[in-house]
Amino acid sequence: MGAASGGVAERDEAFILEEDESDSMADKYLCFRLGGESYGLPIRYVTEIIELPRISPVPDMPSWIRGFMNLRGSVIPVMDLRRRLGMEERAYDDRTCVVVTEIARPDRVAVGLVVDTVEEVVEVPVREVEPVPRLRSGEGGYLLGIGKVGDRVKILLDIEKIIGEKAEDSPRGVEGGNNA
Repeated sequence: MGAASGGVAERDEAFILEEDESDSMADKYLCFRLGGESYGLPIRYVTEIIELPRISPVPDMPSWIRGFMNLRGSVIPVMDLRRRLGMEERAYDDRTCVVVTEIARPDRVAVGLVVDTVEEVVEVPVREVEPVPRLRSGEGGYLLGIGKVGDRVKILLDIEKIIGEKAEDSPRGVEGGNNA
C-alpha cells in the first residue's frame, strides 16, 4: 500500500510541476519578425525553432500552406505566416526559420510556421496588452492584442485561430509550394 500511495504522490507532484510550469509561461511570448514588424506567439504553443527544412509541396492546398516537412519521422504541415496574414511574399534567406507549434483541438496538431527571423522571448504581463481596435468587421481576427514592451510594441497572434480557421476565410496569396 505504501508503494501505491507513493506512486500517487509522485503523479500529483508531477501534475503540480506541470501546472506551475504552465503558469510561468502564461505571459511569455516568442517574438519574431515579419517584414518590419515584431510579432509574438504565446510560448506555451512553441515546441522548437528550426532552420528552414526541405518543404515538399502538395497540390490543392491553400496558398499559405507551403507543403509538408519531415521532422524526426513526423510529417507536419508548413504554413508561410506572411501568406496566412495576407502580407507580401518575400524570398527566403539564411535568417528565415520555422517555428514549430502545437495546439490541442481535440487532438494535438503540430504546424510549422515560416517566419523571417526569430528575435527573443519576452514577458508581456496581461496589464501591458491592449485590445485590438476593431475598425472594420473581421479586422484583427488573428490577433490576441498589442503588447507593450518598454517603448516597443509586439503584435500578439492567436495561434489557435491562425491554425484552425478555414482556408476560404483567410486572406489569399500566391498558389503553390516551395522546395527550400
